[in-house]
Amino acid sequence: MKKRVEVPFTKIQGLGNEYLFIDRFAYKTEHDWSRLSIVMAERHFGAGSDGIILVEPSEVPGCDFRMRIFNADGSEGDMCGNGMRSFARYVYDHGLTRKTEFAVETRAGIIRPRLILRDGEVEAISVDLGVPKLERHEIPLARLDGPVPAINEPVEVDGQVFYGTGVCTGNPHFVIFVDDVWQVELEKLGPKLERHPLFPARANIEFATVKSRDEIDMRVWERGSGITLACGTGASAVLVAAVLNGFADKDVPTKVNLPGGTLIIEWKSDGHVWMTGPAKEVYRGVFYYEE
Repeated sequence: MKKRVEVPFTKIQGLGNEYLFIDRFAYKTEHDWSRLSIVMAERHFGAGSDGIILVEPSEVPGCDFRMRIFNADGSEGDMCGNGMRSFARYVYDHGLTRKTEFAVETRAGIIRPRLILRDGEVEAISVDLGVPKLERHEIPLARLDGPVPAINEPVEVDGQVFYGTGVCTGNPHFVIFVDDVWQVELEKLGPKLERHPLFPARANIEFATVKSRDEIDMRVWERGSGITLACGTGASAVLVAAVLNGFADKDVPTKVNLPGGTLIIEWKSDGHVWMTGPAKEVYRGVFYYEE
């Protein structure tokens, strides 16, 4: 016999990339989180989102929190740039920390967000995503015998060959530069490229158009979520790929324009990639769940 439980949550969006946050400091009930994410994220019968994020204590020395992210299809993600900005906003606004810089444990490693305040309110959040991984086995790519970095890597879908650059910025990304991102049939190509045999762990697929050396337009098909309005690790991967291809430069804050808004991305000379952008709470609620 099914029982109904109440799951309190907070919805936060970063440039339209939206997640339902469950505070595990206060909510102790265990669930099949993958199943719960599928049900909660559903846009007609659920609360509607790109997935759920669990806010948890960390057992890793030096870490303030642990972030677990489950995509709309129930798969557990490694990291999420927009999700991390929203995570930082959540723990600060909900009184779980008074720090403006802290360490968060993720499946992709320790991530350090930094809050930018104005008059005591969070104006933006910068996230140090660390050094991007460019080795083929780190991205990962199934084709291990090619050059590093993996630039102009061919992928064939429906008889059409695309050439992209493989980058891992906490998640696997494949960046394809095109003349006009808005002419790309993303809803058709995205799912086929995500699950292409070249990507053994699947991949986030970005199409990007370089407007200048410090401005890029992009669209994204997110692994496990589909088309989203923004992707922070994806925008970071796009800049890394642009630098590797000679389209942009290190140590230059670059505007990466997504359907949901603009992120400022900088790949610094020390190797670290920084992402800066907003995050905003949308509402709080209680989800009624039968299990």
